[in-house]
Amino acid sequence: MFNVELYKGTKEENYQLVIKQLTSLIEDENNTIANLANASALLNQFLRGINWVGFYLTVENELVLGPFQGLPACVRIPFGRGVCGTAAQNGQTERVADVHLFPGHIACDAASASEIVVPMIKNGEVIGVLDIDSPSKNRFDEIDQKYLEEFVRVLVTYLT
Repeated sequence: MFNVELYKGTKEENYQLVIKQLTSLIEDENNTIANLANASALLNQFLRGINWVGFYLTVENELVLGPFQGLPACVRIPFGRGVCGTAAQNGQTERVADVHLFPGHIACDAASASEIVVPMIKNGEVIGVLDIDSPSKNRFDEIDQKYLEEFVRVLVTYLT
């Protein structure tokens, strides 16, 4: 499920490489929007079988659309609503094999079938979420979750 032209190692090795690439892209930049834009573009290039990848940022008790790759998306999502709002409210990753079975799922793209949402936590507060959708059911597994959570941890250290 990776862009095999660029990443030829194991799934774990490929994720480790993309995390190193993230660091080199953002370590000398302090603009949050620029770093999130590059992070979403990097994941879009890296992951196969996805149709949307991007960020929602916390503004009061809702998520507001940030940098992303994909079709136009929902602009505001209240905490506790949909997969993104649930991850933000609980502060835990939501990995959903079939979004059509998720209570209150918000369908921004009708083609999406599975989703993973990783909360971005800084100083104990959810500052946003990484959201990735796929048109395939069961697209995301435990390895994806582990390394996307690591990707977000690294990213958050560079966000102001």
